[in-house]
Amino acid sequence: MITRKKRSGSNVILLIMSLISLLLVLLSALAHSSWNMLLKKSDNKEIFVWWLLVTASFLLFPLGAVLISQNNIDQQGWWLILGTVILHIFYFLFLGRSYIQGDLSLVYPLARGIGPMLTPFLAVVFLREQIHTLAITGALTIVLGIYLMFWWTNFARFARKPSEILKTPGIGYAILTGVIISMYSLVDKKGVASVQPFLYMYLLTLGTAIGLTPYILLRAGWKSAQLELKKSLIPIIIAGLLTYLAYGLVLTALSLSKVSYVAPTREIGIVIGVLMGVVILKENFTKEKIIGSLTIMVGVVAIAVSP
Repeated sequence: MITRKKRSGSNVILLIMSLISLLLVLLSALAHSSWNMLLKKSDNKEIFVWWLLVTASFLLFPLGAVLISQNNIDQQGWWLILGTVILHIFYFLFLGRSYIQGDLSLVYPLARGIGPMLTPFLAVVFLREQIHTLAITGALTIVLGIYLMFWWTNFARFARKPSEILKTPGIGYAILTGVIISMYSLVDKKGVASVQPFLYMYLLTLGTAIGLTPYILLRAGWKSAQLELKKSLIPIIIAGLLTYLAYGLVLTALSLSKVSYVAPTREIGIVIGVLMGVVILKENFTKEKIIGSLTIMVGVVAIAVSP
């Protein structure tokens, strides 16, 4: 009798933890898609993304200082941090440029879908991991979703010559963004095993902000940077905090629930991004975007739950 009560109590605790984890992941997806929307709305997207990194680094400096004082980082950890910083510099540049040319409701699901699609295959090559049939099916589903976003009126043309997709504004940079996501995902997987995750995230943010500084000042100039800061100060602050919050919520959720539950739920952000583009930014509403983004999300979930 006592054993049954203990089991019942344990089941209730697990259920509560799972529900809390689900809420955290949903909030993370909302935070991630929200800062992408703020980036899309900005005037100078490259400067905006630099400022959000600078702002996050400054506002979260006390947390970073405490984490640095309490955690040691070995040589491998520093190399992994350097690697992810370099990749994130390109990630933010490509993301900003993709939003200069393309809609949020088109760019966001492509960038978020291509990363998980490529990661399992890169993991096989570089990390010697095995890939399951379900993951391969998920990758093919994502490819189908990308094609569906252009619907049947263009399907025959794209089937004959897939490179035609790249001629759609913003798609080339969105695909490059997805490729970079798949690359830094492998680095970060090893990075958070060597460095405390929240410290890793802070050093990533700080390092990327520093790394982008010469490019921004040489390309745009300090006056343009000041102008963007004056026009978008509040959105920059919000976006900077949301970038850190989105990742922090996922890390917290992973500590409460299984990764196989957390990862698929996180991809609801793909649909949120499309809805934000259509509803808030008044972007063109098409069945291609909705059906394609849902198909991409199904593919990402299939990869996430594969053994």
